[in-house]
Amino acid sequence: MRMILALVLVGLLGGVAPAQDKAQEKKKIVFVAGGPSHGYGDHEHLGGCMLLAKCLNESGLPVECVVTKDNGWPKDPSVFDGAAAIVMYSDGGGGHMVNKHVAEVDPLAKKGVGIGAIHYAVETVAGDPGKAFLAWMGGYFEMNWSVNPHWKAKFEKLPEHPVTRGVKPFETNDEWYYHMRFRDDMKGVTPILSAVPPDSTRQGKDGTHSGNPAVRAEIGKNTPEHMMWVSENEGGGRGFGFTGGHAHFNWKNDDQRKLMLNAIVWIAKIEVPADGVASKTPTQEELEANLKPKPAPKK
Repeated sequence: MRMILALVLVGLLGGVAPAQDKAQEKKKIVFVAGGPSHGYGDHEHLGGCMLLAKCLNESGLPVECVVTKDNGWPKDPSVFDGAAAIVMYSDGGGGHMVNKHVAEVDPLAKKGVGIGAIHYAVETVAGDPGKAFLAWMGGYFEMNWSVNPHWKAKFEKLPEHPVTRGVKPFETNDEWYYHMRFRDDMKGVTPILSAVPPDSTRQGKDGTHSGNPAVRAEIGKNTPEHMMWVSENEGGGRGFGFTGGHAHFNWKNDDQRKLMLNAIVWIAKIEVPADGVASKTPTQEELEANLKPKPAPKK
């Protein structure tokens, strides 16, 4: 009888343990940092990825963040094994690091791996890469359609969404891209950061990034534009695009940083805490870690 009870107990415990282990299992988030570009403090792809990954790894949430350091697309694709989400922070356009790897990423996205892009990484070219971005993230910066002015965006109202939990209205001066190419009828797409750009940013002459008739047609209309959005995709995957992030030191803004951490957690399908992902305001030393070398002082 004792042996039977012991076997039953072992069986019960054996049935419970896997569920407990699964509850504690950490989700892997891969940050893909592009190579250096621009001057010190701008387009700090590695520094930004390292800072955000550090915040998440110290958040107490069940995450394990990995940052690639290949100055572009990872040389070893096994880094994506078991990933719940991939976050790209890099230069974009025709030279976007993922353009030659769409066929590798697309199956992951279709399996439910979340895909996010920060700043210039939201820009690719029309055609197959653009179609992939629409499928992965719901929108992208399309040359000759979208624009990339520097301006102070005031986000006075945020929608109710898990990504905005604990985030208060804020403003930062950045290269806030807008007039994105979105899915038809915004299917599955939810705008997160919207604001009315000053008309001075709509007046650019025709160019790949500077202006076009569709943008100029909104002058004087106070038309809001979307600078961040999230998507729910066919197959169950999630995505986001965030057009700020040119100026690295804006990550010191607690609300901008929390919004980004929330979005990354959300695309990894982790429950966003009621007050958002907690992180302490980084010190200047923490902000300057992993940045490009400072320019030599002028003599």
